[in-house]
Amino acid sequence: MTSVPHPASWYAATANAHPSYAPLLEQVDCDVCVVGGGFTGLTAALDLADRGYRVVVLEAQRVGWGASGRNGGQIVTGFNRSTGEMARRVGRDDARRLWDLALEATALLRDRVQRHEIACDLSWGYVLGALKRRHVADLEDTLAEWATLGYGAGRMLDADAVRAAVACPRYIAGLFDAGSGQLHPLNYALGLASAAVGAGARIYERSAAIEVTDGPRIRVRTAGGEVGADFLILAGNAYLPPLSPDIGRAVRSRVMPVSTYMIATAPLGRERARALIPSGAAVADLNFVLNYYRLSSDDRLLFGGGVSYSRVPPPGIARSLRRTMLRFFPQLADIGIDYAWGGDVAITRNRIPHFGWRGPRILFAQGFSGHGVALTGLAGRLMAEAVAGTAERFDVFARYPHAPFAGGRLLRLPALVLAMAWFRLRDLL
Repeated sequence: MTSVPHPASWYAATANAHPSYAPLLEQVDCDVCVVGGGFTGLTAALDLADRGYRVVVLEAQRVGWGASGRNGGQIVTGFNRSTGEMARRVGRDDARRLWDLALEATALLRDRVQRHEIACDLSWGYVLGALKRRHVADLEDTLAEWATLGYGAGRMLDADAVRAAVACPRYIAGLFDAGSGQLHPLNYALGLASAAVGAGARIYERSAAIEVTDGPRIRVRTAGGEVGADFLILAGNAYLPPLSPDIGRAVRSRVMPVSTYMIATAPLGRERARALIPSGAAVADLNFVLNYYRLSSDDRLLFGGGVSYSRVPPPGIARSLRRTMLRFFPQLADIGIDYAWGGDVAITRNRIPHFGWRGPRILFAQGFSGHGVALTGLAGRLMAEAVAGTAERFDVFARYPHAPFAGGRLLRLPALVLAMAWFRLRDLL
């Protein structure tokens, strides 16, 4: 059977050598079935296999085919909400637990890369650039909160310091975070898959889960076979199919798939690339529809931004993103674009990841809302713990309240488009 390629991108073009995994063409039995071969599912499979569980991973396309192989590659500390905001929803104790778990997420990522010798260009350092005075106030508030939490990896950058770190004339200040960073996401996913298989997990590609039946044994049906399992982990995120009426109603309704886009320039050469971002850090601004970028290992600028709630790629995405890129780096006017791509991420209404249970044997984690490079790996660890009988840490996330998006996946779109128009206008003010 012909292997399905990964979607075209700079990541796919520079992927490490990796095997294709055969599709499921029989009935198999396991302790835990994982639906989804991205960061969440692969880290869960790795941790469970390390614990001695028999694990089967079902991936509809290829390992790392979805957001895990196409995202911005930025490792970001914490969440999209402050601990103060989270405390108003779940109390101070759980808010502090969530913060500590978020810090553990980056430590887990570092450990997995080192322990399994995953070649994914991992490096540390992150700059948040302020474009407006209110952004500066937001960064100062963030740094003050980090101080109360004992997190000492951040420092403010004045106008001269931020421009020394990033050769962008638009920034008036910034926040440097030594605890955040960047990596090649597809190579990280491929490395996790190799580690999971090495630990004893079985991965089946081109094996989309079609239906789940919860009986004496959980049954997961694909086009070519069936998996029987004691536990089921749902790790499809934006690409998770309905699978059952309950999963469609209670799980998928809490997230909204959103398409995001990236470009990769032609090679700049080492000197010109390093002059662009002398710090070598990953960078993002504070707009609601944010722009984010970093240098690649072959001296390109990887630049991301823009969203589509319809999941239909807008026309001329390469031209559009290049125009945005030139507002930050007019010195790149002579440089062409070699790659342009997009993919879907999942957001929740409150932008906090959605973890939970559907009965005592089905777990899920989704809706990482732009912070998935690190938090997905934490989700995998916590779900492995929960399957093994220690669910206290997983349940800290599961207690966080999540409302569904109203109107179903089609009727919610007009409201979201209207909201996005408002936030885009606010970004310009």
